[in-house]
Amino acid sequence: MQGRKSWPNQREARLDAFRWLNRYNTRRRHSHLGQRSPIAFENAFYRTPTTLVRAA
Repeated sequence: MQGRKSWPNQREARLDAFRWLNRYNTRRRHSHLGQRSPIAFENAFYRTPTTLVRAA
Protein backbone atom coordinates (compact mmCIF):
# COMPACT_ATOMS: atom_id res chain seq x y z
CA MET A 1 0.00 0.00 0.00
CA GLN A 2 1.12 3.51 -0.75
CA GLY A 3 2.22 5.60 2.24
CA ARG A 4 3.03 2.56 4.36
CA LYS A 5 6.40 2.06 5.95
CA SER A 6 7.85 -0.69 8.08
CA TRP A 7 10.66 -0.51 10.60
CA PRO A 8 13.03 -3.24 11.77
CA ASN A 9 12.02 -2.73 15.41
CA GLN A 10 9.93 -0.60 17.76
CA ARG A 11 12.86 1.66 18.66
CA GLU A 12 13.39 2.67 15.02
CA ALA A 13 9.67 3.34 14.59
CA ARG A 14 9.65 5.60 17.67
CA LEU A 15 12.75 7.47 16.49
CA ASP A 16 11.20 8.05 13.08
CA ALA A 17 7.97 9.32 14.67
CA PHE A 18 9.96 11.66 16.94
CA ARG A 19 11.92 13.05 13.98
CA TRP A 20 8.70 13.69 12.06
CA LEU A 21 7.00 15.38 15.00
CA ASN A 22 10.06 17.48 15.72
CA ARG A 23 10.17 18.72 12.12
CA TYR A 24 6.41 19.28 12.00
CA ASN A 25 6.38 21.33 15.19
CA THR A 26 9.61 23.29 14.82
CA ARG A 27 10.67 23.72 11.20
CA ARG A 28 7.60 23.27 8.99
CA ARG A 29 6.29 26.62 7.82
CA HIS A 30 2.62 27.40 8.50
CA SER A 31 0.50 29.66 6.30
CA HIS A 32 -1.42 30.88 9.36
CA LEU A 33 1.85 32.06 10.95
CA GLY A 34 2.95 34.06 7.92
CA GLN A 35 4.97 31.19 6.43
CA ARG A 36 7.10 30.96 9.57
CA SER A 37 7.83 27.90 11.64
CA PRO A 38 6.17 27.72 15.06
CA ILE A 39 9.55 28.33 16.74
CA ALA A 40 10.29 31.42 14.60
CA PHE A 41 6.78 32.74 15.26
CA GLU A 42 7.05 32.28 19.02
CA ASN A 43 10.51 33.82 19.12
CA ALA A 44 9.20 36.93 17.32
CA PHE A 45 5.93 37.10 19.24
CA TYR A 46 7.23 36.50 22.75
CA ARG A 47 10.41 38.54 22.36
CA THR A 48 11.58 39.71 25.76
CA PRO A 49 13.16 43.14 26.24
CA THR A 50 16.94 43.13 26.11
CA THR A 51 17.29 46.05 28.51
CA LEU A 52 16.12 46.44 32.04
CA VAL A 53 13.62 49.09 33.07
CA ARG A 54 15.19 51.61 35.40
CA ALA A 55 13.81 51.38 38.94
CA ALA A 56 12.52 54.52 40.68
